[in-house]
Amino acid sequence: MTEGTRIHAGDLPDDLTAAEAGMWQAFRNGSVYDLSSGDFVVDDPHGGHPWGPERTVRARIVAWLLLDGPPALAGRVSALKLVGVRISDSLDLAGGQVTPYVELRGCRFDEEVRLPEARFTTVRLVDCAVPRLEAARVHTEGDLHLPRCRFRSGVRLTDAHIGTDLLLNQAIAHRDRSGRSIAADGMTVGQDLQAEMLESHGEVSLRGAQIGVSLSLRGAKLANPYSRFALNAPQMTVERTLYLTPAGVGSPLLSGTTPARGTRIQRFECRGGVRLDDGRFGDAVDLERARFVLADDQELSLRRVQTPELRFLGDRPQRGKVVLSGARIVNLVDRASSWPEPGNLHMGGFAYESLVPKGPFPLTERLEWVAAATAEYAPEPYERLAAVLKAAGEDEDAREVLLAKQRRRRETLPLTGKFWGYVQDLAVAYGYRPGRAAVWMTVLWAAGTLTFAHADHPPVNPGGHPVWSPALFTLDLLLPVIDLGQAGQWQLRGGWQWLAAVMILLGWILATTVAAGATRLLRRN
Repeated sequence: MTEGTRIHAGDLPDDLTAAEAGMWQAFRNGSVYDLSSGDFVVDDPHGGHPWGPERTVRARIVAWLLLDGPPALAGRVSALKLVGVRISDSLDLAGGQVTPYVELRGCRFDEEVRLPEARFTTVRLVDCAVPRLEAARVHTEGDLHLPRCRFRSGVRLTDAHIGTDLLLNQAIAHRDRSGRSIAADGMTVGQDLQAEMLESHGEVSLRGAQIGVSLSLRGAKLANPYSRFALNAPQMTVERTLYLTPAGVGSPLLSGTTPARGTRIQRFECRGGVRLDDGRFGDAVDLERARFVLADDQELSLRRVQTPELRFLGDRPQRGKVVLSGARIVNLVDRASSWPEPGNLHMGGFAYESLVPKGPFPLTERLEWVAAATAEYAPEPYERLAAVLKAAGEDEDAREVLLAKQRRRRETLPLTGKFWGYVQDLAVAYGYRPGRAAVWMTVLWAAGTLTFAHADHPPVNPGGHPVWSPALFTLDLLLPVIDLGQAGQWQLRGGWQWLAAVMILLGWILATTVAAGATRLLRRN
């Protein structure tokens, strides 16, 4: 009998080995075919213990079963369920239509598994050793499960379509010849993509991927010392939440949940750049306790990201840059200790509507946060922060932010502009503290009254003049617009004349600064 002949019920090819014959019968019965020895060390698919012919089946026989296998026994559903089996040669199902259910546990593949453009219902490879998985444009109606698998030369899922869930929990993937450990550009996942405690040695590429529910990288460890990015996922769409958070260790019940207090946890750690530019996240981007280890030329880039909530609660990156330029966030949940040092934060055009600090985050540190993001003066970050504080009812803090903006702007002005700025700041704090003008006016009025009480003041018109009043005379000098009928009625000479001129000048300066501040306040309102 040849492989091209259709297998009829009861037929068994005569060129099968004993292991393959048992697999053939188990396939028709839909039962599990287990060739494990019961010894944990021997059965480890990732270990070095050899598996002989008694545990080996040829890849072409596996492909034969899946693509054109025998019918199921009466009352049974055919399925390929293997445990502890070694598959020799390369399993090639490229372009095939695979109807039976496929589940392999603790199996070892000698060569790469090729599934490009194949169509499946559900595929589960659990704790398998796979040199490489080549599955570009693969299509599954149900799940694609690859937990605890190890891929020596990476995984390719470019433009794949996964009907429900893609699982990569605790998988280990090493880079291929292009430097990618997981290449999944343009991939579509109907529900969740779970890669919790994934270990990646190379670039995880998810450019343009679309995830129907959530993407979980809880407890994952990504490292790529070979090139710029460890996680490269621009233009990705996640309908719910992206989790770069801790994972509980030791219990499968903790998968997809926040570990309880006291649980041993493994934090998300990324050694290499992260690019999430232009991403769309329906609920949140969660960086709770995330650790980013960046080189000086690497970035945690969230350019133009859109999400209702950004939870920036990880460790402060010691090197590299955090870039939020053009991002649009509703709620920014953050810690003061999570943001990088001055010069390593960029957020030009970063828009957020509310601040939800976790832990102490006083206004002085918030102003340092803005200053850290603006190596050169830019008004927009200050105005954004002031608008958010004002919307939250923190009017006094909003004024402090706008005052800090004016002081930062002053440093960019020429010498004369700086001088006038210092005058406005000292007099009325650029109009944000108008009560200060009244204090200065009161001080000058009191000082002038006491001083002019001792002045020689012959009247201009001896025949008709008001009663001399040092208080009204001083007030008339200080108020440049209002005429109280005192300043023009008396003659001052020598130093008293100069003192009167100084009072007039100070009155004009106070009036001008008050008017400038009032104009600024009216314009802002």
